[in-house]
Amino acid sequence: MATLLNEVEDLGSKLEFARAELLAEYRAAHDFPWIIGFSGGKDSTLVAQLVFEMLLDLPPSARTRPVHIVANDTLVEAPLIARHLDAMLERMRSVVPALRLPVTVVKTSPKIDQTFWVNLIGRGYPSPSRSFRWCTDRMKIQPTSHYIRSTIDETGQAILLLGVRRQESATRAMSVNRYSNGERLNPHNSLAGCLVFRPIVEFSTDEVWQVLLQRRPPWGGSHRQLVTLYRNAAGGECPLVLDKDDAPSCGTSSSRFGCWTCTVIVKDHSMEGFIGTGNEHLEPLMDFRDWLAEIRQDAEMRMARRRTGARSHLADGSLIPGPFTFEARRMILDRLIKVQAEVGEPLISESEIQQIHSIWADDATRLARAAEEPKV
Repeated sequence: MATLLNEVEDLGSKLEFARAELLAEYRAAHDFPWIIGFSGGKDSTLVAQLVFEMLLDLPPSARTRPVHIVANDTLVEAPLIARHLDAMLERMRSVVPALRLPVTVVKTSPKIDQTFWVNLIGRGYPSPSRSFRWCTDRMKIQPTSHYIRSTIDETGQAILLLGVRRQESATRAMSVNRYSNGERLNPHNSLAGCLVFRPIVEFSTDEVWQVLLQRRPPWGGSHRQLVTLYRNAAGGECPLVLDKDDAPSCGTSSSRFGCWTCTVIVKDHSMEGFIGTGNEHLEPLMDFRDWLAEIRQDAEMRMARRRTGARSHLADGSLIPGPFTFEARRMILDRLIKVQAEVGEPLISESEIQQIHSIWADDATRLARAAEEPKV
């Protein structure tokens, strides 16, 4: 069914239209599950709230379509954001049985051998930059895409609900236009069997906040903490990323909050905002992030060869440095553990440290064998 979202202007009409679209799609003849990409930010929170309200308006016998609320934890989220997200997910889980909702709440995370610290400290990957942003795929795209693909394998198809808005940014508007076919559902760019549904695509930022501030969340509590986070961080959340074409949403120059380790950005304005509004204990995190960005430019901290053993050169013949040296990796780990103790926040797990030491041992063995091989 062709949509007319761009012809809807006032908030009341937009809200009524979004609700009608959600209900019509939920009542469609097929029974493909819904998956809500949930970041804990304002846009995905509004989508989740509209879906909860729609389900509650239906009699329990009509709530036949399963709904999955899927959040992603990179394991290096800003501590205040991580706590906010966990609290919201727990509240949702706690009310689902009593409200008789067909809702499953899930949090994905990268595999232990693909976490930020295992790659950076274990394998020596340089801290991410715009030219080598290795983190997004491993920490965001792969974990959530795996969950979606598993759901598709079980049901044949799935519908992904995203809090994407045309007015969010010029890049987002281009993405919406590129992948919109004039229908309610659009095929996902890279996930076969996944259809994308954007119920609030034409809402403005002010309209999103207006709806949230006028309505209490169906899972209890209020949106007060969410408002406070945005006010203190002076920015917005890094959204759920499921496609490399969406990767620019990570590490943009805007004041987004996401991974506290993000070295793609020049300055972490959101962390500065948190620190400036009473969270001074987080200042060592910002200092550590700045240091990670700084040392990747230090040639003495980097190996001459890549992990494959090959040397890489630019067009002018200059050497492209490889991973961090063993000494640099040990230095990073030691400093990280000290920062963890200083801020009183969990920054790296024991299982990650074990994985790091295992990689170091394998690398040392591999390099020793390579050194013993006769030079041709």
